[in-house]
Amino acid sequence: MKTILNRLINHEILSKEEAKNVLFNISNGSYNPSQIASFLTVYMMRNIAIDELAGFREALLELCIAVDLSAYNTIDLCGTGGDGKDTFNISTLASFVAAGAGIKVAKHGNYGVSSISGSSNVMENLGVKFSNDKGFLEKCIDEAGICILHAPLFHPAMKNVAPIRKELGVKTFFNMLGPMVNPSFPKNQLVGVFNLELARMYSYLYQNTNINYTILHSLDGYDEISLTGNTKTISNSIEAMLKPEDFGVEQLSQKDIEGGTTIEQSAQLFVDIISGKGTEAQNNVVYANAGMAIATVNHLTPIEGFQLAKASLLSGKALNALKKLQQLSK
Repeated sequence: MKTILNRLINHEILSKEEAKNVLFNISNGSYNPSQIASFLTVYMMRNIAIDELAGFREALLELCIAVDLSAYNTIDLCGTGGDGKDTFNISTLASFVAAGAGIKVAKHGNYGVSSISGSSNVMENLGVKFSNDKGFLEKCIDEAGICILHAPLFHPAMKNVAPIRKELGVKTFFNMLGPMVNPSFPKNQLVGVFNLELARMYSYLYQNTNINYTILHSLDGYDEISLTGNTKTISNSIEAMLKPEDFGVEQLSQKDIEGGTTIEQSAQLFVDIISGKGTEAQNNVVYANAGMAIATVNHLTPIEGFQLAKASLLSGKALNALKKLQQLSK
């Protein structure tokens, strides 16, 4: 590790194979916590290269406990986090709304590292069971239209990193990797990223896969469609700029989509919105993100997806998906 750190400090770039080996060594306990922390810190000081990101991704996918859900045409709605915006759990809500609209969702998530409440914090608070048992996950998709893939259960390789990430409390390159290492290898992905450069890198990596994808980045810094301004989208076939009026809605302010300050508050906000008691602004931002997931899977326009998402929430189908998941968790 000493050699690797010296090279990185001298602005050298690791090859894909070298990056992959470092992750293998982290997972098998070859490095001590200080070395791992230093390694993570280097990438906060300089940009990650495409080969490095590709190597890290390959290592994590090879080391994960894979679960085969290929019988379903699933999508994962997942953001990198790390945008420092502290919104409510938009992509998790959007996942249930998409499920309510008949889309099969394999939601990859984790506890919050740089945010107050990650997807897993809210799910756990609402009594959703985390499991890597294939039978249970299939039952969830069959009956609720959605299953929750809690990252630590599928990525044992990361147990040496988790406490260090928590202690650092800032975004690291693992934020960049999260959405790209779903252990069920979904055929479709809606991915939010925290900057434009990362959107380009994701697009480059995804072009070499058979994934049907849409990558999102709001130009004012959100890792999802925030409706607080324009959103850059990159998919298999097109790059576009989405404006709030493309969804037929008004532009929002940052305050409109703020999250809770505790896990309990975040979970309550989640329940309020999915139960149809959200504000118009909160609902619209959920419809926009769920709508893009629906549009990605079914090859629709953003506004068509938006309308289907709206119908899912207002009819109570999104709430039913949550209730069914809670029931199956008992």
